[in-house]
Amino acid sequence: MNARTEPARAETDAIARPPLVRELLLVAGLFLVYKFGRQLATGHTGEAFHNADRVWDLERTVHLPGEGSVQNLLLHGDTLIHLANTYYATVHFPATAAFLIWLYLRRPAHYVRSRRVLAVVTAAALVVHLTFPLAPPRMVAATGLLDTGQVYGPSVYGSPETDHLSNQFAAMPSLHFGWALMVAIGLIVATRSRWRWLWLLHPLVTLLVIVGTANHYWLDAVVATAMLGIALAVTQLPQRAATTAGRGAGMLVPAPRTEEAADDDAVLVGAGR
Repeated sequence: MNARTEPARAETDAIARPPLVRELLLVAGLFLVYKFGRQLATGHTGEAFHNADRVWDLERTVHLPGEGSVQNLLLHGDTLIHLANTYYATVHFPATAAFLIWLYLRRPAHYVRSRRVLAVVTAAALVVHLTFPLAPPRMVAATGLLDTGQVYGPSVYGSPETDHLSNQFAAMPSLHFGWALMVAIGLIVATRSRWRWLWLLHPLVTLLVIVGTANHYWLDAVVATAMLGIALAVTQLPQRAATTAGRGAGMLVPAPRTEEAADDDAVLVGAGR
């Protein structure tokens, strides 16, 4: 049976893996569109701060925990807050890129769906950024929160008046959290190690970092989670099965794990520690 199912799986993966050049152009194009779209949302300072007051009041109305409690925890030591700022500044894009590259090379069927989900979430986020500009809590004096990036470093943002590379009034939804959650879900689904659930530490740490550094409100993560859930629901599940001799009867038998797949899981779990 192995002789018949493993080649079938290899053939399925070969068909499922899109052309590399096309994927590079597609991902680069989506990134440029998103960066350009964020620039369209600039110039709405008054509306962004008004929306910030509304979000802050709503969080207090529904009794969400204060963002300040997380920041106070991080401020117990300069090293801890510096690590949090560094995580915010350096992990977001590389982790997502590494996730997509690994899926493309090792789990192409899962790569296709994950890329679609990330594209849908990012496009939806851009729409929200354009229609609901939101100043982050670090800019709102009423929150009593520090801009930890500016105070302790490193910071990825300059002054809002001179920073032309990013839209700082695009706090909701948090793509830092949305992408991190998708990375964890994608790796949990694509691997079979008993330790794969440890990948949930990535979005958990990301959540504490984005809130503790005052770059996002709790609701930014809540909205990102809801949008990711919708994107996952509307995209097609990858086929993780290979046909066997029972194909004529419409039967699908899961393909056995290969030694290569087991090695991949071990590498991923080791990285997650």
